Order: sequence, then structure tokens, then C-alpha cells
Amino acid sequence: MGDKSKAVRIRTRPPRVVRMSVEQPLWRALTAYRLLTLVYAIGLFAIGWDQDEYQRPWAGVAYLALLAVWTLATLGRVSSAQRCTKRFLVADISIALGGILLTPLVATHQRILEGGPTLPSIWTAGAVLAFAIKGGWRWAAVTSALVGVANVIQRGGFSRDTVHNVLLVCIASIAIGYVVEVARTSERVLARALRIEAATRERERLARDIHDGVLQVLAMVQRRGAEIGGEAEALGRMAGEQEVALRALVAAGPAPVPAPASAADDLVRTVVPLQSLDREPDAPLDMSALLASLASSGVTVSAPGTAVMLPTYAAGELVAAVRAALDNVARHAGDGAHAWILLEDEPDAVLVSVRDNGPGIPEGRLADAEKEGRLGVAQSIRGRLRDLGGTVGVVSVPGQGAEVEMRLKK
Repeated sequence: MGDKSKAVRIRTRPPRVVRMSVEQPLWRALTAYRLLTLVYAIGLFAIGWDQDEYQRPWAGVAYLALLAVWTLATLGRVSSAQRCTKRFLVADISIALGGILLTPLVATHQRILEGGPTLPSIWTAGAVLAFAIKGGWRWAAVTSALVGVANVIQRGGFSRDTVHNVLLVCIASIAIGYVVEVARTSERVLARALRIEAATRERERLARDIHDGVLQVLAMVQRRGAEIGGEAEALGRMAGEQEVALRALVAAGPAPVPAPASAADDLVRTVVPLQSLDREPDAPLDMSALLASLASSGVTVSAPGTAVMLPTYAAGELVAAVRAALDNVARHAGDGAHAWILLEDEPDAVLVSVRDNGPGIPEGRLADAEKEGRLGVAQSIRGRLRDLGGTVGVVSVPGQGAEVEMRLKK
């Protein structure tokens, strides 16, 4: 069945992890909002000054100068949740509330009665939104209530415009805060699901590698020990016990989700029964040449006359799946069984079939084998093709052998 001591080391690239945050666009939008509303507040003040609507205009100029310096100096503070600290938020809302309460001292009484804007105008909403993005809807509700109280004080009572503006800020900030909380929860759930999926895939990969190497050797030692007898029989019995224990471990439930690590950086797979090759991760390999190395007195390989190229990783995994199928033939079809490997190059896929003339697979045997922890077909073959985006079909007629068909899209 070929020399199993020969192997190839194929370097694989660690997956690129892109960290995304659903709230980051909100911080960028808030930064732009603060700048635009600063310009808007200064423009409104200039128009009111031109129309003699301020009794102490220089106090307003001083406040707006402070507001401008504060806004420009703290742009980095509203770039992320980590930099937007509670101390900054308290100072930010204090400046907004101070501007609202300062308005009656700067503007004329007539301007206030007519519902003129406060000194910070709609810049105040940015301070409230910062609380909403940072702490959620509860923080937004508290700060919007403070803004509402400050507006009522500077107006000297309730008015339709005051209630309208306060409710608008309150509803908008609470809604944004609630959306941020939901988004954060969804992000945590998604991150955990991705970690579980990654852990499951790694467990399946390890199960395939163990099946292709350790379990096959233990099974061979057990068989040979029983044939030789004597001390070798005891050694074979112990090997069989270890095989059963290892299969139970491999077939156990999902492992605990590990913390992110870089263990995949130096991943080495032993998958192709050829001499060592040193290739780039994406360099194509000829499947015809790879499968031809599996030919022996008990294995016949048929392939097209032209090269059938696949990326290195995909070619290695596909050849490993073929080897797993041949191992099953050697184990279950008997010593005199013959296997045929057929490689077909279709327009949109590569098709590899492994057929034998053994007794076939009894109905329900594959399902029972998977329950028993025998993962030859479930992981070493189906698992590999599934990870590559391919499919596997198994056809067996009792007394007429079995055929495993592996299809991989190009």
C-alpha cells in the first residue's frame, strides 16, 4: 500500500483575523458631529451678535472659545470606548450644562422669550450621545434628563420648544444607547461562536491526523502482536487498549474553548506520501503525480495524461483523504483485496474515486463506526473534504466492494 514513512511538510498560512467593532463607526460619527456642531454654535452666536441679541457678548465669546479649545483638544477622547473615560464624560457634560445655564446671562431676555438657542446649541447633544455610546441607554437617560432640567432653568419655565428639544435628545440618545448595548451583546456572542467553531475544526483536524498516524500504528501493532504471539501478543494487547482509549478521547465532546493563540503559525502536516518538498503555501501541485506515488501491486492508479493542478494545501488534504480510504481497504477488505484510484479533471472540479473489490460495507456500519470513535470516513475523509468545500459519496454493495467518491471544486 506504499511506504508510509515518506512524508511532505507543507507550510500553511495562519488565518488572518480581522477584528471588527460595530460601535467604532458611531465614535467616528460622533467626532464629526462635535466638530460640525461647534461650527454651527459659533455661527449662530455670530448672527445673534450682529442682531444685538446679546447683552454680554464677550462672555459668550469667552465661553465659545473655551468650547472650541475643549472640542479640538479632546477629539482623540471620542475615538473609542477605551479613550472615552468617565472623567472625560463628566467634564464634557459639565461644559455643556454650564453653557446652557450661562445663556441667560449672555443673551437678552427677549431672545430667551422667543426661544433662541443656548450658547452650545446642539453641541450639547454630542455630550449626551457620548454617554449613550459609552454606557448604554441608562447613562443616556440620566444625562438627557440633566440637559432637560438645565434647559428648563435657563428658560425660566416649560415651553413647547423646550419640551420638544429635550424629548428629541432624550429619545435619540436612549435609542442609540440601546442599539449599542444590543450590538455589544451580539458581538460577544459572535466572537464566542467563532472561537467554538475554530476549536471544533482544530479538534477535527487533530482527530484526522491521529487517525492517519497513531491509531493506524496501534492497530497494526495489535494485529501483528496477535499473529506473532508470546510477548508480542501482550504488547499488541496493550496497544489495542491504548487504541480504544485514544479513540474514546478523540470522539469525546467539544473541548473547552481555548484563548486565542498562535499555535497554527508553525503548523506542519504530514499528508503526502512523497519525498520532502519545500514549496510556497499557494504553489500548485500535480494531483496525477501525487496519486501515482500510491500505486503498488495492490493499488492501480488511473489519471489523465495532463497535469491536474491544485493548491498545495488542498492537494495535500485530498491525498491524505485518499490514503485514509486505502487504509480502510487494507483493514476491512482483506489482504488479497485490490484498490483502484481514478482521477478525473472536470471543468469545474477534481474528482477522485477509490474503489475496491472487498466484501463491501454493511448497511449502517459507517454510522456505528462513528459512534465507536472510528473516524476514518467521518473525519479523515469527509471532514477533510468538508473543510475544503468539497463533498464525499460512499457507495457499497455487499459482496461487490465499496467506492468512495471525493469531489473538490476548483
